[in-house]
Amino acid sequence: MAIRAAQVLFLLALTGVSAGLGHGLGFGPAAQAAEDASRVAPPADQLALANEGNTAKPAPEAVLPKFPVAQSVRVGGDGRKTRFVVDLTDSLQIHAFTLADPYRVVIDLPQTMFHLPRDAGKKGHGLIRAFRYGLVMQGGSRIVLDLTGPARIESAYSMPSANGQPARLVVELAATNRDSYLRTIAQDNRARIARPVQALPMVHATADAADERPLIVVDPGHGGIDDGTQSGGILEKDITLSFAKQLRDKLVNSGRYRVIMTRDNDTYVTLSDRVKIARDRQAALFISVHADALPPREGDARGATVYTLSDRASDAESARLAEVENKADLISGVDLSSESGEVADILIDLVQRETKTFSNIFAHTLVGEMKHTARLHHHPLKSAGFRVLKAPDVPSVLVELGYVTSKDDLKQLTSESWRSHTAEAMVDAVDAFFSTKVAGGPPVTAAR
Repeated sequence: MAIRAAQVLFLLALTGVSAGLGHGLGFGPAAQAAEDASRVAPPADQLALANEGNTAKPAPEAVLPKFPVAQSVRVGGDGRKTRFVVDLTDSLQIHAFTLADPYRVVIDLPQTMFHLPRDAGKKGHGLIRAFRYGLVMQGGSRIVLDLTGPARIESAYSMPSANGQPARLVVELAATNRDSYLRTIAQDNRARIARPVQALPMVHATADAADERPLIVVDPGHGGIDDGTQSGGILEKDITLSFAKQLRDKLVNSGRYRVIMTRDNDTYVTLSDRVKIARDRQAALFISVHADALPPREGDARGATVYTLSDRASDAESARLAEVENKADLISGVDLSSESGEVADILIDLVQRETKTFSNIFAHTLVGEMKHTARLHHHPLKSAGFRVLKAPDVPSVLVELGYVTSKDDLKQLTSESWRSHTAEAMVDAVDAFFSTKVAGGPPVTAAR
């Protein structure tokens, strides 16, 4: 089935103008200074996609722009009225709006560096239960306030520095009832729909239009405002990005594949856009990379697991994981109210029989190769309703590399040697997959 090329759209008409830098790219607090320097102003052509081609090329040197810096944050008030204040190096324009189910306040602002403690936002006060922040697109950051209940925005503004005091971002909230809260959201939605939709840059094809090598999409889970799981200051979004870059480089350097990434920096990409990137480019394979965490007091587990899509989870743990991963867009402040039930629910009948077969074949092949380099979960092949695997025409798998809550797994996940060997095993699995005759059809081969 031919899929027409299309732009990857970030629907600002629904979510508002977005921006910010979140927790860093290194492993642990010691890497904070280095990560701040490394993630400032990624090249424009690397906004959502890694460069594709035969060789990995270094990014050209560029003058790094100066971004405002969030230096401190505080929350005051009570269950009736609450004030959220961020001290900044420069004043800036902001846009604040509310979302329901769960109750949230979203604050969009220009790209901002967040020099805040790693535990900032874990606990709130008054009407604010918790908050998070991060980069949601090149040039834009976002702060999301999780509320204890419905609240209206009484005021939201930025003020310049004066009398020795820093510039500030201020949001004042007041408790309200659910009916009033939903009416405000409806009014905000009508106003946002009237605004023009801004698109991300067009995803360009390779220079050689005749290049018939399989195109593989590598998807590092989470990113930007969405940290994913974490342990001891080590964030899942950093683990997945580091591993995905190694996998990309090894695939590209083999010369047998074209490769793109859904993100190659600390930016959030919606689940639907991750799928859209693969479908618009007519990808031959989609590999989503994650790291799991076991909730407290639920025993001990470790090892890698490979998931495929199904309408019914293979076990309770798979159902739990899919539910957590599918909430990523809620975490980042994306409004899902406009999605139809058919799209939001991932029904297995949307997946073509052939695609499901290909996905299962690759999952089995991947487990067979990874067992030589990585410790596997005692049930390494599972399935559940992951939204990011819902493309009906792209074979897709989600790989949980291990558990950040396991000391042994975490040691491997942060090991350069382990990541390199495991990425090589994945390349071997990709080679085997594309040289196998499947479903009674013609062989799918990668040029050697």
